[in-house]
Amino acid sequence: MLSNKEHLLFLDHINDLLGSPQVLSMGNFIQHGNVTTLEHALCVAWFTFLICRFLKRESREAVRGALLHDLYLYDWHAKVTKNSAHRRFHGFTHPGAALKNANRFFTLSVKEQDIIKKHMWPLTVIPPRYLDSYIVCLADKVCATKETFHRYKDVYACRELLKTVAGH
Repeated sequence: MLSNKEHLLFLDHINDLLGSPQVLSMGNFIQHGNVTTLEHALCVAWFTFLICRFLKRESREAVRGALLHDLYLYDWHAKVTKNSAHRRFHGFTHPGAALKNANRFFTLSVKEQDIIKKHMWPLTVIPPRYLDSYIVCLADKVCATKETFHRYKDVYACRELLKTVAGH
């Protein structure tokens, strides 16, 4: 169980990102099941934070990279057209789209860029450079699996967290 101080630290890591229209627009797209991309990214950020705390690691860059890891800003479930053929290979291509958007809207550290670019490893053939990138990769797989198999307990907690943040 985390203390209020730790919850506040988590929010402090991402509060500026959660206030941006680009990050909030991830709530307009479905990721897995009935989970939005924003809810998914927030859950990945939360699991990343928990893993970092368990490992007694600094968590800011990992949590921020986790929140931005799916900032591709399109509906990957939509019918593929000539102009959206890359969506057919979404698992391979969306890290690059997310990194491009994240770089356009935010100033990222080298580690945050690595996290976003390589979060789909081993689909992204080049392995992550940092332990934090592997942590986000693992957190993403755990959250995606839970969402795909309709294990929403953590998603509901993330939805409540979003309401809390929106209330500030």
